[in-house]
Amino acid sequence: MLAAAERGRGAAMESAGQDINLNSPNKGLLSDAMMDVPVDGAAAGRTAAPEGLSAAEEEELRAEIAKVEEEIGTLRQVLAAKERHCGELKRKLGLTPLDGLKQNLSKSWHDVQVSNAYVRTSEKLGEWNDKVTQSDLYLSASSTLEDWNEKLTQSEAYKKTQETLSQAGQKTSAALSNVGSVISRKLGDMRNSATFKSFEDRVGTIKSRVVGSRENSTDGLQSPSAGDKPPQDNAPF
Repeated sequence: MLAAAERGRGAAMESAGQDINLNSPNKGLLSDAMMDVPVDGAAAGRTAAPEGLSAAEEEELRAEIAKVEEEIGTLRQVLAAKERHCGELKRKLGLTPLDGLKQNLSKSWHDVQVSNAYVRTSEKLGEWNDKVTQSDLYLSASSTLEDWNEKLTQSEAYKKTQETLSQAGQKTSAALSNVGSVISRKLGDMRNSATFKSFEDRVGTIKSRVVGSRENSTDGLQSPSAGDKPPQDNAPF
C-alpha cells in the first residue's frame, strides 16, 4: 500500500513538472493529480527521529517534555499567587513599591560586594595601589612635589602675597566697622535733630487727639433704661 502511494506521488510530481513547462498552455497551474495525492497528517506534523533513537525512546522523551512543560506552567501559577500574596502583605504593612526597590538595590549591592569577582577586583586594586605607591617613579614625583611646595612657601613672592592678603582683610574689617559706627552716629544725630523731634511731637499730638475723641464719643452714648422700650418698626417688610 505504501509502495502504491509512493508511485502515485512520483507520477503526480512528473505531471506537475510537465505542466510548469514555459511552452505548455497550462503553465502556472498545478495538475489535478497533485490535489489527489493523499497526505499523512501525523507523518507531516512529526519531525524525523534523530539517528540512534528508537521509536520507544522517542515517545518516552516526548512524554518527558510534556511532563516538564506542565510542571513549568504549574510553578508559574504558584509563583504568581505567591507574588500577589506578598504584595497584599506589603500593603498591609504600609510598604510602598519604592521601599521594595530600595531593599532590592541594597540587597543587590550587598550581593555584589560579597561576590568573588568584586573581592578579587578589590584585592587587585589594592595590590596595584601598593605597587604604584612603592614604585621609584611615585616616590620621586612625591619628593619633587614636596620640594616645590617648600620652595614656594619659602619664596619672597609667596610671603608678600600672604602679607598683602592679610593686610587687605584687616583693612576690610576696619572699613566695615567704621561704616557701622558712622551709620549708628548718623541715626543718633537724626533722632536728636529738631526736625525729628517736631515730627515726633506731631505724631504724639495726633495720637492724643484720636484717643480723646474716642473717650468723648463713648461717654456721650446713653444706655437705655429698664422702663424704656425700644421703638417698634411697624413698617411693612
